[in-house]
Amino acid sequence: MKFGTSGLRGLSVDLKGRASALYATAFGRYLLDSGLARAGDAILIGRDYRDSSPEITANCTDALVSLGFDVQDCGTPPTPALALYGLQQKAACLMVTGSHIPADRNGIKFYRPDGEIDKADEAAITALATELDRTGFAFAPRGTRPHEVSSECLTAFRERNANILPAGALAGLKVGIYQHSTVARDLLVDLLKHYGATVVPFGRSETFNPVDTEAVSEETIAKLTDAARQHDLDAIVSADGDGDRPLVTDETGTPLRGDLLGLIATNFLGATAVVTPVTSNSGIESAGRFSVIRTRVGSPFVISGMQEAITAGQNHVAGFEANGGVLTASDSEVNGHTLRALPTRDCFVPILATLFLAASRRQPLSVIVASYGLPFTMADRLEDFPVETSARLMAHLRSGSSNLAAFLEPIGKVGSVSDIDGLRVTLKDRRIIHFRPSGNAPEMRCYVEAEGEAAAAALLGAGLQRIRWWAKTN
Repeated sequence: MKFGTSGLRGLSVDLKGRASALYATAFGRYLLDSGLARAGDAILIGRDYRDSSPEITANCTDALVSLGFDVQDCGTPPTPALALYGLQQKAACLMVTGSHIPADRNGIKFYRPDGEIDKADEAAITALATELDRTGFAFAPRGTRPHEVSSECLTAFRERNANILPAGALAGLKVGIYQHSTVARDLLVDLLKHYGATVVPFGRSETFNPVDTEAVSEETIAKLTDAARQHDLDAIVSADGDGDRPLVTDETGTPLRGDLLGLIATNFLGATAVVTPVTSNSGIESAGRFSVIRTRVGSPFVISGMQEAITAGQNHVAGFEANGGVLTASDSEVNGHTLRALPTRDCFVPILATLFLAASRRQPLSVIVASYGLPFTMADRLEDFPVETSARLMAHLRSGSSNLAAFLEPIGKVGSVSDIDGLRVTLKDRRIIHFRPSGNAPEMRCYVEAEGEAAAAALLGAGLQRIRWWAKTN
C-alpha cells in the first residue's frame, strides 16, 4: 500500500481484508490522537463501482466501528459530494476508489472533518499503520450495517450545483453524457437537464471502466467521436471513476485538455490567484487576470499552495490540476449565489462552466478552444512500467547534464530544466517534454507541449520511445 498523488493505492487483492482495515484503523486513531474527532463522532464513507469497493468499504466500516465511531454510508457519490457533505456535517470521510487506475487496483481517499488530508497527515497515518502492523494487528470482519445517508449526501451536492448557472443556461445545447462506470453519471444527466440541455446518455456499463481524463485512450476517443457524429452533439461530458476529474469534448468528440477546463472554470469563478501543477499548460500565466502559483502534481500540493495564497492575503483563490479537477479555497459569487469553498477536486464546476461558455458565445467548442491560443499539449503513459525502472531512469537523468543531453539527443537540445516534480525540460526550440513516474501506480508518464497538434504528437511519441529504449537497454 502506498500514498500517491491523491490517496492510498494498491492492488485490490492486497487491499481487501486486513490491509484496508489496518489503514482505516490508523486513520481513526490519528483522528482520535490528534483531537480532530472523538469516539461517537460520525465518519462518512463512500465508494466507486469497482468490484472490490463494497468489500473494502465493509472492512473500513468494521474497523472504524470498533474504534467507537458512528459510520454513515453515503453509497456511491462523486468524491466532491462526499467531501462537501463531510464539511457540512463536520465529519471525517473515506472514499473507497482507485479513481482512473486499472480495475485490478483500488484505493482510499481520506478526509479530516475540515477537508482533505495533507502530506503530513499521510505520513502520520502511514506511521500508525506501520506500528499497528508491527505489533500484530488482527482483523475479523463483523458485517456491520451502517446508517445510510446516501440521499442526504447527493441532495446537498445537487443543491450546490443547481444554482451555479442561470435557469435555462444550457438551452439549445445537445450534450452527450458518456456514462460508463463513473459515479457521476446520473447526476450529470440530472443537472444538464435542469439547465435546459438536450441530453443523450450513452455507454453505460456495469463493468468498471478506468477512464483516465488526462490521457484518454484511443478506444475511448473512438467511442466519443462516433457518438458525436451519430447524435450530432455540441459536446460530450463525462468523468473518471469517482467523479472528481472532468472529461469534456468538442462537437467532433475531441477531448479538451484538462488544464483548459480548469482555466475556463477559474475565470468563470473570478479567481485572482490560481494554483496549478507544473504539468499544466505554460500559457496559463497569460490567459487570465490572475496570478499563478505552480506546484508539484497532486491535490495535497495544490491545496497547500492555495492555503499559502490565502495566508499571503489573496481573497479569491482557486486551483486546478492538469486533469481538469477544480479546487476552491475561497467562496465565489456566481449567478447571485455564494458558492462555498470546496478544497478538493471537483468535475462539475469545470463541466458546467465550459458548457455555459459555449452556450453564451453561441460558438462551437472547437472555435472556443482555438480562441485561447494556448500551446498544444499532450500526455500519455506507459502502463505496467516497474516502479524500480522508473526510479533508475529518473536517477540516471538527474545524475548529470550529460546523461539528460544524451537521452534527449534524438529529440532536441536541452534549454532549461525544472525539477519540481519529475523532470520538465524546455528544449532550445521552445518545445517542452516532461518525464514523471506516477505517484500511485506502476506507470511512467510523459507530458509534452508544442505549437501544433502534429508537433506535440511527434514529441510525445519520441519521448515514450526513448523511455522504452532505455528500459530495454539498461
